[in-house]
Amino acid sequence: MSPFIQGIITIVVGVGGCVGYFYFANLFIDKVLFPARGANAGRNINRANQLRPWVFLFPAMFALGLYLMYPVVGSFFRSLYDRSGDEFVGLGNYARLFNNPDFRQAFFNNILWALVVPALSTFLGLVIAQLTDKLRWGNIAKSIIFMPMAISFVGASLIWKFVYAQDPDIGIINAIRVFFGAEEGIDPLQIGFWNNFLLMVILVWIQTGFAMVILSAALRGIPEETIEAAIIDGASPMQVFFKIKVPQIMGTIVVVWTTITILVLKVFDIVYTMTGGNFGTDILPSFMMDFMFRDDGQATAVAFVIMLVVLPVMIWNIVQARKEMR
Repeated sequence: MSPFIQGIITIVVGVGGCVGYFYFANLFIDKVLFPARGANAGRNINRANQLRPWVFLFPAMFALGLYLMYPVVGSFFRSLYDRSGDEFVGLGNYARLFNNPDFRQAFFNNILWALVVPALSTFLGLVIAQLTDKLRWGNIAKSIIFMPMAISFVGASLIWKFVYAQDPDIGIINAIRVFFGAEEGIDPLQIGFWNNFLLMVILVWIQTGFAMVILSAALRGIPEETIEAAIIDGASPMQVFFKIKVPQIMGTIVVVWTTITILVLKVFDIVYTMTGGNFGTDILPSFMMDFMFRDDGQATAVAFVIMLVVLPVMIWNIVQARKEMR
């Protein structure tokens, strides 16, 4: 059977199954479970209306439980066994992880990424959003700055690999060094500790456009009356920006910050493409990759640690989003 026919059958069966489920579920509620007749008709109607939303939510809740909760629980239990999955070792995999200096280095690098990249991306996005709103060609500038968002992480890494190339005829950093008198090029990605920041620059370059677009929309939503009142009272442009505009969009800034933080805690492509985790640049996802095909217990333990690190940030993001909706 051709893939096209299989796709059509899947769509028909899926849509037909959903429609049939909702139709017969409502029929069962109204005709069998809580029939609207007799002395209890009004009470049954109220009960049916209370139950109906859960009937509609059940397929989504079932799918989420099957495709999200089951893998999480399954991964946790798998992390309690040895590499072959035969012997129960309890929290032994986690103890080995935290006693491993490479894991501690990767964890430290992840924290470093989570502190630097969201802060720098959000700050640059906010400043650029403010400055481009005052320019006649601001929309063109925004389009250029947003353009890296259309590039994959691997593609962006390859672009910046040329920037950091050791050959002065290719790499911009070494070309500048040679221009100022250096005799030979160096590989910036092999400079311990600082090479982490060189990798962070790639993600900042990509995510600044995202922060700029969101914060630009938030800045345009500020009532003009508050800005005009501040100017009449003698506030300088810097005071208007930091004391009038920024406080009014603080909720949006926090949401942008936390969204980028969640992305940072899961980033893998940039490190794996640029250094493969060598030269002290390992982060948790790339560290997990080292165990992926040789020790499932350790790999799932690292995956669970990543989930625990991301979870508080996601909860914070949801709370802030709900505050914004109110």
